[in-house]
Amino acid sequence: MKTAFEKTQSKQRAYTIPFSYETLSFPFPPELQRQSPLMLPEISEIDLTRHFANLAERNMGIDTNFYPLGSCTMKLNPRVNEVAAALPGFARTHPLAPDETVQGNLQIIDELIGFLCKLCGMTAGTLTPNAGAQGEFTGIHMIAAYHRQKGDQDRTEILIPDNAHGTNPATAAMAGFKTITIPTNAQGDMNLDDLRKAVSKRTAGLMLTNPNTLGLFSPVISEICKIVHDVGGFLYYDGANLNSIMNIARPGDMGFDVMHINLHKTFSTPHGGGGPGSGPVLCNEILKPFLPVPQVYKDKSGYHVKWDEPNSIGQVAPFHGNFGIYLRAYLYAKLHGNFGLRKISEVAVLNANYLKSKMGQFFAIPFPQTCMHEFVVQADRFLDKGVRAADIAKRMLDYGVHAPTVYFPLIIKECMLIEPTESESKATLDHFIQIIEAIVNEINADPFNVFNAPQSTPVSRLDEVRAAKQPILKHTLVQPF
Repeated sequence: MKTAFEKTQSKQRAYTIPFSYETLSFPFPPELQRQSPLMLPEISEIDLTRHFANLAERNMGIDTNFYPLGSCTMKLNPRVNEVAAALPGFARTHPLAPDETVQGNLQIIDELIGFLCKLCGMTAGTLTPNAGAQGEFTGIHMIAAYHRQKGDQDRTEILIPDNAHGTNPATAAMAGFKTITIPTNAQGDMNLDDLRKAVSKRTAGLMLTNPNTLGLFSPVISEICKIVHDVGGFLYYDGANLNSIMNIARPGDMGFDVMHINLHKTFSTPHGGGGPGSGPVLCNEILKPFLPVPQVYKDKSGYHVKWDEPNSIGQVAPFHGNFGIYLRAYLYAKLHGNFGLRKISEVAVLNANYLKSKMGQFFAIPFPQTCMHEFVVQADRFLDKGVRAADIAKRMLDYGVHAPTVYFPLIIKECMLIEPTESESKATLDHFIQIIEAIVNEINADPFNVFNAPQSTPVSRLDEVRAAKQPILKHTLVQPF
């Protein structure tokens, strides 16, 4: 498919720039004016419309296909959220508007933080981080700031389980900490003996997801927290898997001190593509003074913004973060209410366990106990036929299903991590099982179609390693302007 640049036709336009006498009367200074033409495609409106319509037809997403992407919670994005976010009073608000003119916006910020704190058992929070990973970075910096204020410069280590999300060790390293890996035991949980050996006066904290990335809730979470707290460390909760425990269990009650929430995973905001995102951070009373600014507070005269908290780690994002994203989450929470959010988690867990029981017919299940919102299967029984987990995942694309996460967590051989979410019906899950059965039958009869998949997509297998090491970040024009 040609790019918009390659479809250029001289003198074609799909836009009209409004005429302005102000522009004529007050031209830009010469040093700010372009010295060469702006190289944009010259294309008519109808051709541009068809161009993007054809691109959209090539996309596979949650709006078009079943998307069981484990660890990422690809769930329905309700259209009513989009309508609310587009309301002029929200969409046209300037971030520098005086507080008295944006009372509604500030109220939403304050109420959403309060709601999330109650849901998670925390005291205070911020909505400013623009992604879950930035939320992690914020929370770990808050832990570092606390130890620094106490003069405890020797706390240089962050403990992380070997089944953690990849952002966890990356966050700790970027924040200047040494990472210590804690192994997983045969039950899919953290090995307590190894944890006891790893903690010390150098321990700043432990980053943990519960349920973890194997989809398992830790029955010894209280003991884990006690071990870390007893040496003066903090517990950081990676909220990526919160979708399975809403109004059932709270991280604060488990013993966690600070956490982030991935709004795209739990509260249905748009997901993927590098943004826009939102990763709110919540904490207990001990870490509250270190929250980033700006912070919204309420007094008798209304809502206000403050920028001068003495112990704050400072700004982590411009202004209040991505307001339009957490506005969607606010509405999602309001529409469902406490009962509805609990129901979401219950159905997500039910769907995952249903799929897990069915997929046990075709793959090894390394952890047979009841899972939460996601589960892992071990697709190594076909290696003698030359078929790996990646091949099976690619073949799913030919059947109109997005591939699940593969080879993560790394501790499971030929791993596939699958999460159906609460959005999907039993009919969709049964159809998915039929597809899995068809692929397994193909492997047993003639594996050629599987290890040469996908065959029906616009492009087949790409050189992912080369794309990562030698990315092409600039389009080369095929014709001069």
